Amino acid sequence: MLTEKDRKLLQELAKRYMVYAVCAQQEETQKLWIAHNNGESQRPMVLIDQIPWHEMDVDGSLICQIEDPYWRRVEQRLRRKLYQYERMRADMLLPPYMLLPHILEDPNYRSFGILIQEEISRTDERNDIVSHAYRKQFESLEDVNKIQRTVLRADKEKEQNVMEMAHSIFDGICPVYWEGISLHCGFWDTISQWQSVEECYYMLLDEPEILHAIMERMTDVAINWIRQGNEQGLFDVTSGSCHCSQTIQQPFSVEKDRRGISQNSWAFGMAQLFTSVSPDVTKEFELPYMKRIFEQFGNVYYGCCEKLDDRLDLIKELPNVRKVSCSPWSDPWKFAENLPQGRIMSNKPNPALAACGDMDTMKKEMKNTMDAAKEYHRGLEFILKDNSSVQGHPERLWEFSKMAMELVG
Repeated sequence: MLTEKDRKLLQELAKRYMVYAVCAQQEETQKLWIAHNNGESQRPMVLIDQIPWHEMDVDGSLICQIEDPYWRRVEQRLRRKLYQYERMRADMLLPPYMLLPHILEDPNYRSFGILIQEEISRTDERNDIVSHAYRKQFESLEDVNKIQRTVLRADKEKEQNVMEMAHSIFDGICPVYWEGISLHCGFWDTISQWQSVEECYYMLLDEPEILHAIMERMTDVAINWIRQGNEQGLFDVTSGSCHCSQTIQQPFSVEKDRRGISQNSWAFGMAQLFTSVSPDVTKEFELPYMKRIFEQFGNVYYGCCEKLDDRLDLIKELPNVRKVSCSPWSDPWKFAENLPQGRIMSNKPNPALAACGDMDTMKKEMKNTMDAAKEYHRGLEFILKDNSSVQGHPERLWEFSKMAMELVG
């Protein structure tokens, strides 16, 4: 239950949020993103995401006060958005309304019903970025039956209560909408947690039939999720964001009125494990499955930290891919040259450089990437993500935001 103090706190945070969300600067940034995402980029866009929040608080503004778990999450998101907008805004977009996360009957539906068996090592108890050692759980084809057809379904009764409460808090301050789901299709990340990375590589050589069976079962489950999500309108059309990138292609005022079905939404996929294998492995073990999923979405963001510059011809075969990740391990010139026409080059500056405050090297590498994108007429965005630490110096992310915005002009 929320106290009157909690309600007033949320109202004050929402008022501060809305001042920024409807300002002239946000209107201009929204126009830039719409042009960028529709193939008419006016300049490279810049974002910061996956922030080490445990190192960020400099004035107590990130300390949450609400005890109710759901509303504490809403409070935390508001505090973090305000902090980021005020200190490291870059091209950050703020939807001009309050977004509430869905309440699912099975919040862990993406586990496929399998409990990960692992050992964890930490160097910082405050950080949720930890080291994992996973134990193999699939020894035979029969083990594929462990993968369950989990349910993607909203808890309508709980959601009705939350929405009624939200209106009682925010009416007169801002509109309120559900933030839909962006389907995460990074199946090889999940498989590596079931088997360990090393075992996956061995199995690609020695037991490929088991991996194909796993991918087939996971794809079947995901297609069922899509059917369930479409029936309930659960997919995201309100946030303008997917996999750390701004994805808005129409004004927020138009986007929010579309139905939350997959054809109106973005999904994202990746096969980070395949950085160390040949393109032929990607072709055999990733493409047949992702094609069946991606064809059901309006747009797709593909890739994360893997090196993709040597297999962009394969990415072209995946339907509806709009943005492709150019990680720190890709050659930006080779990537820009080989990127299929009409796709956006989503470059990831090396977060290790931000962590140690080496802005000179970051600027040099980003300028090189800009030159490559310009040479081959590619739309370009910079997303500084995977920031697991800044070594206790939050100002390093502030400095990156300032440097990057000056660089892109």
